[in-house]
Amino acid sequence: MTVDTVLYNGKIFVNGKLLEAGIAINEEKIYRIAKTPNLPQASRKMNLDGKIVIPGLIDVHVHLRDEGKAYKEDFHTGTLAAAAGGVTTVLDMPNNRPITMDIYTLKERMRLTRGRIFVNVGFYSAFPENSMEIPLLVKEGVIGFKLFLNAQIGGINVENDETLLEMLQTLSRAGVPLAVHAEDKRLIEKKKEELQKMGRHDFQAYIEAHPPKAEEKAVKRMVELTKKTDAQVHFCHVSSEKGLEVVRKAKNDGLLVTCEVTPHHLLLSAEDLEEYGAFAVTTPSLRTKQNVEALWKGLKNGWVDILASDHAPHSIKEKTANSIWKIKPGISGIETFLPLMLNEVNSGRLTLEELVKLTSENPAKVFQLKFRGLLKEGFYADLTIIDIHAEYRIDASKFYSKAKYSPFNGWRIKGKPIKTFVNGELVMEDGEITAKPHTGKLVRRGYP
Repeated sequence: MTVDTVLYNGKIFVNGKLLEAGIAINEEKIYRIAKTPNLPQASRKMNLDGKIVIPGLIDVHVHLRDEGKAYKEDFHTGTLAAAAGGVTTVLDMPNNRPITMDIYTLKERMRLTRGRIFVNVGFYSAFPENSMEIPLLVKEGVIGFKLFLNAQIGGINVENDETLLEMLQTLSRAGVPLAVHAEDKRLIEKKKEELQKMGRHDFQAYIEAHPPKAEEKAVKRMVELTKKTDAQVHFCHVSSEKGLEVVRKAKNDGLLVTCEVTPHHLLLSAEDLEEYGAFAVTTPSLRTKQNVEALWKGLKNGWVDILASDHAPHSIKEKTANSIWKIKPGISGIETFLPLMLNEVNSGRLTLEELVKLTSENPAKVFQLKFRGLLKEGFYADLTIIDIHAEYRIDASKFYSKAKYSPFNGWRIKGKPIKTFVNGELVMEDGEITAKPHTGKLVRRGYP
């Protein structure tokens, strides 16, 4: 038999170990992983020169924008950026214009991906006004639902616990997870109003308006509601020691909860905000070094399930307003996600096995993305080939994203993705895009 592609002379990450072997790819999937002499004939062969192959990253927290926010990012540029960063699957958040929250808006976003995506894309939905519409959205293919406790986004009152409980019970019956932005809306609004009355417009004021207490309070609230259901709840971008502690206790109590952290919350602290300025303004805000260390401890102890970029692109104008209250929070992070984490592998703070688990294996398990997240025969050939020794400086001006800025701009990094395969097709090689924008597929929860 002759297969489509054979990658040989590589180091393949399989079952937590690096094997000196190769991969045969046929009809979008991994056909065989074996020593080079045992690989089949192929129409195309590629010598990996000893480079490492890991499962393609699954970024569960991405804002691809498009539609009314296409000036910030769109499906074309966002998935280009993902491929360049070694990410092969992204899950798109619903706070768009219009908000993804019903069958019409979901179908329209799915339609807009046709012929425009370089990597696989799945969709979250915000809550519809009527819980009866949830099963319809699930049938249509949503990965999960997203709840913003810090803002009114979607069809329900986020401050009404009875409504939230009803929605959680519906999600439990439907078998889909709820991803939560856990910050208390009232606490933040009250603190922000106080600071504005004092004439505060500085970066420190933003940090004060988004205290760790807001996260802790919101996480506790959701955990209490989760105890009354069998719902699966995933906490997005956990940023505080006390917030993570609540999640840890909930796990120990047997609740079906998971959480994620971002590279920027692991690598930057509140003390860095003056240096990096508006490009480091995000939500939840950067925290103290004590909180940063707590996140690393949680990651190493297995309390953190997933690493995600929270790629949240904005225009330069929106990131350079003259008041902190007018600056749009969010970091352009999908192209720096893997390089930053590989740098931590090189520094010894993270192992390659931990990185793969947090960025591929666990995301596929938590969000039930079948036949993805592992290098395994029969699985889709979503592969990221890395040069663990490559040294270079991050240059945000060369991003494929429309958001060509980063607090990490100019950082010296060791480790980078050099090839990205999506569904068996080479999409990125040495920083250049090599495929057309139809390589990616729409992914649905529980479907191959």
